[in-house]
Order: sequence, then C-alpha cells, then structure tokens
Amino acid sequence: MTYLDYQATTPLAPEAFDAMLPWLHPDAGASHANPHSAHAPGRAAKAAVEVARDSVAALLPPGGKVAFTSGATEALNWAIKGTSGAIVTVATEHAAVLDTAAAEAAQGRAVTILPVDRQGRVELETARALIAPGTKLVAAMLVNNEVGVVQPIAELATLAHRVDALMLVDAVQGYGRVPIPAEVDLVALSAHKIHGPKGVGALWVRDGVDLMPLLHGGGQEAPGRSGTLSPALCAGFGTAARLMREHATADAAHVDRLAQVARGRFGADWTINGSLEHRYPGNLNLRRSGLDVARLMSELRDIAFSAGSACASGSGRASHVLRAIGLSEREARSSIRLGFGRYTREDALMAAIDRIIAAAEAQR
Repeated sequence: MTYLDYQATTPLAPEAFDAMLPWLHPDAGASHANPHSAHAPGRAAKAAVEVARDSVAALLPPGGKVAFTSGATEALNWAIKGTSGAIVTVATEHAAVLDTAAAEAAQGRAVTILPVDRQGRVELETARALIAPGTKLVAAMLVNNEVGVVQPIAELATLAHRVDALMLVDAVQGYGRVPIPAEVDLVALSAHKIHGPKGVGALWVRDGVDLMPLLHGGGQEAPGRSGTLSPALCAGFGTAARLMREHATADAAHVDRLAQVARGRFGADWTINGSLEHRYPGNLNLRRSGLDVARLMSELRDIAFSAGSACASGSGRASHVLRAIGLSEREARSSIRLGFGRYTREDALMAAIDRIIAAAEAQR
C-alpha cells in the first residue's frame, strides 16, 4: 500500500508510539493513574501531561495556555460556542467550523461567510467590508485541508482586532509546518495530523481570553475544559509536536522535493486546484477533464489517495471547497487529492503517480 492521504491523517511516529506505551502497559507500575489525582502516581501522570503541554506550546505564540481536548472538532466547537456575538468565517472552512457556525446561526447568532477568489484565498478588501463593528469572532483556517491554500491569517487578525473581535485559527493542517501568526487569539490543533495519536487535540487560548465551557464537569483543564485526560494520548501528542520542531527543516526540504517532482510528473492535462504561490506543498489537489474519480480509486485500491476531505467522503456532494473557488460540479468531481510528508518515499510516490496517470489515460 502506498499511502498518499496525509491531509486525512498521518502515520504515527514510532517515537510517539514509544512515548505512549508506558502509560498503556498493565505491567508499567501506576500507568493507569488519573493525572488529576493528588497521590504520587497521579502526580507522575500529571507530570507527563505537563511535559506534553510544554512541547505542544513550543510551536505556538507566547502568552497563552494549551488545553487538551479530544481533537480539533471539540476545540473548534469550544472556541465558537464559548464566545458570543456575530461570527465571520470563510466559505472553504472545515465542516467543524461551518456546521458549528450554522448551529449557532440557528440559535439566532449572526454569521457571515467570506467568499474566496479562484485561488482559494480571502480577498482582504471584501474581508475589511464584512468584518464590521459588532463582529465578535473571526474564524479562518491556516492551511486548507482540501487544497492546501494558506490564508492571510495575520491580516485577518488585524481586521478582527480593529473591531474588537477575537481571531480563531484552525491550524490543524498547518501546525508545525507553517508559522502561526502571533496576533491570533485561539488556535485549534489535532495530534493525528502531525504523526501523533488519534483522539487528542488542543485549543490554545490567549491569556485574558475567557471562554464559556463546552463540557461541564470537573473543569480539569485550566481554561475550563472538563474531563479526565489520557496521559498516553497527551504523551504521544507532545512527542509528535517535539518531532515537528526538531525535524522542521528536514521535513520541509523533503516535502518541497516531493512536490517538485510530483508536479513535474503530471502533464498539461492536469490542473492544480488553488493557489500555487500561497500553498503548503505537501497537498497536491488536481483535476483532469472527464476523470471518473470513483472508477480511478476502485482500480487503484493499493494507493491511498482522496477525492476530497475524508470527513465529507460518502456524502454524495461535490467538495464545497472546490465549488467555492469557482469550479463547476463536473470539475470538482474530476479532482483528486494527494498528500505526502515525512515518511513518503520519492520512488513510491513516483510509481503511484505513474499508475494514476496510466489509469486516467485508460478512461479516455
């Protein structure tokens, strides 16, 4: 199997797996201890959680707190539902933002959706007009999960602060890969997108920002999140974050190289969706006229790639992201997404692309 779906999830780093094991093995002393307990085993578990928290925070702006969550979906729900007032967000956001904003709108909260241009980027003049006085939250994705486009987050944060609104960033795809501007107020993260385990994420909250709790209970996490943390999941997340920091230069060079050779392999019949200039290179979303993507995926079952977001697969709808950047329904349905990263071998990627091209040619 050649795995080319890094935007859906990334392979677990061996080091993250090793960091989790002591907190999962039944013979590892008090590995089962509750990190919120005051006794010695509980304090040991809490210490592991705090080491992980510091590692996650090291890739974030100063002056805030990291609260562990069950994942980015919870973090985004908490950030949106934990605030009040009018929301401005972007048409190409993840469903965890758009659906949560829609749920808030159903409760009477004003929601404005910013359009994007053909490159998938917010037009700042439009944003300046729509992020108006009365707006209390602006939510935007740092790196788009479907097309890899990088949004002008710093500029959007300036516009938000101009009207006393908070800036929420979905940094799931960009954390550790693209710098997170220091101007932001809330940042949502997910461990399994950076070679960590599934089931854990985080919300970074700037000092001085108060959120209403999403989950009520013990309030174990300082900004107000309730629930017992898993030392194993936190340790895996922390180790994955540390590796993102340590491998940043090597990872970036490897991904840039893969993107360069991959783009060179596809011919003029293939068109890349979204901006080439403002893009994370480990995401290659491209289309070919008349391509039957379902047939392509069926014929190449030993290559893991995507027709769009894994969260929307099976919905029967064309990608809302591709439609938002101006593609027709037919063009959107003729698009595929390849995602690659740290553990992708160049020869395996090239072989997979050759088979994708050959299978597409056979459809003619």
